[in-house]
Amino acid sequence: MEIELERTFLLKYKPKGLEESESKEIIDIYIPDSSPHAVLRIRKAGDKYFITKKTIISGTDSSEMQEQTIPLSKEEWEALSTLKGRRFRKIRHYYPFEGKTAEIDVYLDGLEGLVVVDFEFTNIEDKNKFQMPDFCLLDVTQEETTAGGMLAGKEYKDIESFLNQHNYKKV
Repeated sequence: MEIELERTFLLKYKPKGLEESESKEIIDIYIPDSSPHAVLRIRKAGDKYFITKKTIISGTDSSEMQEQTIPLSKEEWEALSTLKGRRFRKIRHYYPFEGKTAEIDVYLDGLEGLVVVDFEFTNIEDKNKFQMPDFCLLDVTQEETTAGGMLAGKEYKDIESFLNQHNYKKV
């Protein structure tokens, strides 16, 4: 088990060099599909496979999560991926930015046009003092609408009114 310190932003525009950065396709399946905000997911990230449970440590602060991850074999992934669950697919770019790595998630299929950026931190002080980069539009760390467990199984039109409220333009 580890503590994940993270902030999430909506992307305003694709930063220069994004397409040349390292990337991989990610498939997330959130289970059970009956949960309005599932916290258990199985993930295929390139040629690696995991099952992960993320829960808020205290209160409602989504920037500090307890994360439990178990690696899976391809065979285990294939078996678990047949479970009924809510899914999405995205391309994650690992974009270098001021000594950090921005994980820029470009959603595909029904969520095409949505791009979010995650920054992870090693301590609370760095997380709290981090300044949003210019290529980001809005800090959505505490917004349930853009949380993975809430996005799974949705389409862009399902979240479009939230995005429009913040002048988000499809990227």
